[in-house]
Amino acid sequence: MKEVYDFLKKCGTYYLATVDHGQARVRPFGTIDLFDGRLTIQTGKVKDVSRQMMENPKIEICAFDGEQWLRMAATAVEDPRIEAQEHMLAAYPSLQKMYKAGDGNTQIFALEKVTAVFSSFTQPSRTIEF
Repeated sequence: MKEVYDFLKKCGTYYLATVDHGQARVRPFGTIDLFDGRLTIQTGKVKDVSRQMMENPKIEICAFDGEQWLRMAATAVEDPRIEAQEHMLAAYPSLQKMYKAGDGNTQIFALEKVTAVFSSFTQPSRTIEF
């Protein structure tokens, strides 16, 4: 889990895929946190991505650091705790202009049932599950 976290932090931006009424949707994301022993991401409840993950929690993430890429399948499970929101916002102070813990909009999703595959053109793929 820590290796996946470190890779996503290093990349800065990753791409999150969801499903919206049978149509795939992909958008850039940038939040990743380790909280309470789980990887977490953050969005706003007013966004389509929030609704999509609530309706169908199966997501995929893809990131590339210039040498290798990560493809990750997971189930996004909402973590409604204020502590999770506070932890994320402390890790990303720039988000505090738009989000506040307990504001009714800040939403944290924990990533569960994760299968992460690291690949490159020069080495065999490696799979991590947690």
